[in-house]
Amino acid sequence: MNRYWTLSGKPLGGWPDADTFVLRDGAMPVPGEGQALTRTIYISLDPYQWGYKRRGTEPPGAPCHARTVSQVIESRMPGFAPGDFVFNTNGWAEYGLMGEGVWRPAYMIPRKLDPALGRISQAVGVLGMLGLTAYAGMLVMADPKRGETVVVSAASGGVGQIAGQLARLRGARVVGIAGREAKCKFVIDELGFDAGVSHASPTLAADLRAACPEGVDVYFENVGGAVFDAVLPLFNDGARMTICGLIAHYGDAPGTDARAALMKRGEGIFKERGVTVRDLFVGDFVQSHHDRFLTEVAPQVKSGEIKYREDIRHGIETVPACFSEMLRGDNFGKMLVQVSDDPTI
Repeated sequence: MNRYWTLSGKPLGGWPDADTFVLRDGAMPVPGEGQALTRTIYISLDPYQWGYKRRGTEPPGAPCHARTVSQVIESRMPGFAPGDFVFNTNGWAEYGLMGEGVWRPAYMIPRKLDPALGRISQAVGVLGMLGLTAYAGMLVMADPKRGETVVVSAASGGVGQIAGQLARLRGARVVGIAGREAKCKFVIDELGFDAGVSHASPTLAADLRAACPEGVDVYFENVGGAVFDAVLPLFNDGARMTICGLIAHYGDAPGTDARAALMKRGEGIFKERGVTVRDLFVGDFVQSHHDRFLTEVAPQVKSGEIKYREDIRHGIETVPACFSEMLRGDNFGKMLVQVSDDPTI
């Protein structure tokens, strides 16, 4: 049997609750021509997935979408053989098909993994789309310079911890905004950021101003809300802002345009100080930058020059609870759920 989670069909509120998802038992998928059957090892839980569900992007009745690391069990798909480890999109399921006729976001192309490059779990983290997101948003779009001040929100999360380290390696001064004190300590002591500020502090704006005495040249936005409001008055002339995510707004009422509201709040300062604001969609960089990203970043991860924290939970039964925890920011590092054995460990 194949166990997998789907939406229950209940109207979706602002945030998921105990009745949002249903664990189902299904028959083992059978691969057709051009397809492969894969066993899920790691499920990646990321904020964007809630947007997919609320917008109805996923096929009805299908397993909830997620990036996964899997192992090929049976293959009728050229280039993939039993035993291969792969990045694919099995979703919240123990088994899944990849290949012809299998729905996936267009830019999430299945690929074979080489365990020699790093832990296979990193294929949905620092050496996967999250790493490419950080690379594209920070180095390609924002292009931090030596001596500039860079602020990263959700700094201990899957994307933020990479983005901040990439800026630090460019010689920038990096300030991370995170949640509880342990996360702020982590980005300073483990990741090498120059300062950490808690978004839970009642004096967030004053704390951030103190951490950025020369203003902000680059802002990597993952959150929005009060965090954006604290950064906004600190922008220097010619600053750059990359909008990666707005997690504080993912529970807003359907139809709410969080980005438009953010731009309206910032339009005066953006215009006055010549701030460049760019939206980041990682799919735009898969073809043009993925290989370059791996060539540059994989050796830095392997050597320890770039550090990366994963928050790995266990069991298919735990996925919805872990997903809700991640959306609240209660995880510590990149959130993964391991649902079967990892033979590489």
